[in-house]
Amino acid sequence: MRVLIVHHALSSQASPDDRDVLRQAEFVRHVLQCLGHAVETIATDLNLQRFREELLRLSPDVVFHLVESLGGTDRLQYLSAGVLETLRVPYTGCSAQALFETNDKLLTKKRLRAAGLPTPDWIDPARPTSWDAAIGSKSGYLIKSAWEHASAGILEAVRPAATPELHRELLAALDQVSTQTRRPWFAEEFIDGREFNLSILGGKDRPEVLPPAEIDFSAFPAEKLRIVGYKAKWEEDSFEYRTTPRRFEFSDADGPLLRELERLAVACWDLFQLRGYARVDFRVDCTGRPFVLEINANPCLSPEAGFMAAVAAAGYRPEDALARILADALCHSGGAEPRASAAPKHRDATTLSNGPTRLRREVLPGDVDQVRRLVQSTGFFHPDEVAIAAELVRERLDRGETSGYEFVFAEDSRGLSGYACFGPIPCTRHSWDLYWIAVAPDRQGKGLGKRLMMEAEAAVRAAGGMRIYIDTSNREQYAPTRVFYQCCGYRIAAILEDFYAPGDGKVILTKQLQPPA
Repeated sequence: MRVLIVHHALSSQASPDDRDVLRQAEFVRHVLQCLGHAVETIATDLNLQRFREELLRLSPDVVFHLVESLGGTDRLQYLSAGVLETLRVPYTGCSAQALFETNDKLLTKKRLRAAGLPTPDWIDPARPTSWDAAIGSKSGYLIKSAWEHASAGILEAVRPAATPELHRELLAALDQVSTQTRRPWFAEEFIDGREFNLSILGGKDRPEVLPPAEIDFSAFPAEKLRIVGYKAKWEEDSFEYRTTPRRFEFSDADGPLLRELERLAVACWDLFQLRGYARVDFRVDCTGRPFVLEINANPCLSPEAGFMAAVAAAGYRPEDALARILADALCHSGGAEPRASAAPKHRDATTLSNGPTRLRREVLPGDVDQVRRLVQSTGFFHPDEVAIAAELVRERLDRGETSGYEFVFAEDSRGLSGYACFGPIPCTRHSWDLYWIAVAPDRQGKGLGKRLMMEAEAAVRAAGGMRIYIDTSNREQYAPTRVFYQCCGYRIAAILEDFYAPGDGKVILTKQLQPPA
């Protein structure tokens, strides 16, 4: 099989991260060749058109996707995966959507919290927590980059917030570092205790959680902060690097904790629809309560890295792990939406992993609470927006068609899996608004969003509508949302800068509908 290894282009100045990129690519190339594959390696950058042309020229059977950064920032790493999905080239690892969501630490934490999964409290400077809420942290807060991984830029000091003055100083420090770096930062509650990494390997039916690893801080003096910071990961001659080994041996007393960590790791895998391989990092407090620290959807595969250490602890060879990762990539076929010719012909039902999914237009009383729970589960919306979504359903129930709100609901054996809300724009003859379209997190990436959009457009056409308008944010968090609309045939008609808030503009998209045949 022809395998193309793709990693990100190195920076102009050599760094520890660059050396690790090359080690990882060379190791993967060697293992794949041992498996009998023909292997080529290329680097990519923000010139995505050139990357696309290289893919078309080389025409690999599968891409081993090792891109961790683009344009000098981790926040853009998902773009190369998006190119692969557009071309329908099978590739290893997680989808562009999962890479984007898990790399945005604030979005990750919101989705974890909405799903009922434990994660440390945090302070987002864009929506700062009040002092009354912040004092809940007895250990204080760590200031962390909102987008960069590998402990890049972490300020290795715990900042208290026990008084209003200390809380103001913490917010000022956040504002200062964000201004200096021109990148978003946040403060996360420091969980004083143990640290674990759980690596996960995709499987045919269910993912396999590899043996858990704990970071051993026993060599740290009492006054030293017990975290795996930048030095511990990259500076090989530092005290931190030499004294933070991982261990895989545990006493029987740790059995219940390890089982709970495994359960939570699989729950994270399912929530973000991870695939191929991933790693979930935890902190465990002094009472034994675990917290999800981060989800790494693209962990390093170097032989000395934690993932391969877990592979060895499970009794597997590197060849075994990489063969499974390749097989998983081919099963998922790059994560792109199915081709139009493969879409089900019957529009009232399709089959997803949770059984038949049915579409209906009728609004039922139970939809109010179901919509509220579904919108909240996405982690994308503020509480007031969640309340508005539910209120529109209630208004339709109370006023019927005169409310101006129409709906399409998708439901399966587990309940509401997605919905769309739309309606005619007052004082226009043929223009309609798409107010909401949302899909449950564990149903995303399976074409349901596009089916809801198609059903809504069909309803608008049948009612004499000729054009649909959509409003969304121009913040980077909503980049996948905008791409989804554009893939459905919508074009950007206008951008209103700073519409919602400073730095948060409104993007207006529109689509001209073809008249009914």
